[in-house]
Amino acid sequence: MEKNKLHQVLMQGIYGTPETLPEERALFLSTISERIYLALTNKQVIHKGIYPEAKKILQSKKDIHMYVNGELSYTLYSKYIKEATKSNVPFTVVSDGHDTPIGLVLASSTAINYDNDKNNNFFIEDEIFKKD
Repeated sequence: MEKNKLHQVLMQGIYGTPETLPEERALFLSTISERIYLALTNKQVIHKGIYPEAKKILQSKKDIHMYVNGELSYTLYSKYIKEATKSNVPFTVVSDGHDTPIGLVLASSTAINYDNDKNNNFFIEDEIFKKD
C-alpha cells in the first residue's frame, strides 16, 4: 500500500493534481454544470443588452462568480463586466484555448441544490440560442 501511495504522490508531483470532469470544464469556462445558475452562448452574450435573468442573478445570488469567454472581444461582453462590478460579483475572463460555444457562465462555488419540481436547465432557450 505504501508503494501505491508513493507512486500516486510522484505522479501528482510530475503531472499535477488530476482535474475532475475536464471536458465539462472546457465547455463551461472552467466550472462544472452542477454549479451553474445561468449559461449564455457566445451569440447571446453578443446580443444587445443584458439578459434580465442574468441581471437578476447577479443582483440577488450570494457566493456567485461570473466566467466570461476571453475569445470574445471585450466590447461585446463589457456590459456584463460592468453589471458584475456594480453588484460586487467577482469575474474571470477565461482564455484557455478551448473552443466552446459558451460565452458567459454564472456559477456558485459549490453544487446548486435544485428543488425536485424545478427544471434545472440553466440555458435561456430563445431564438438566439436556437441559432447557435
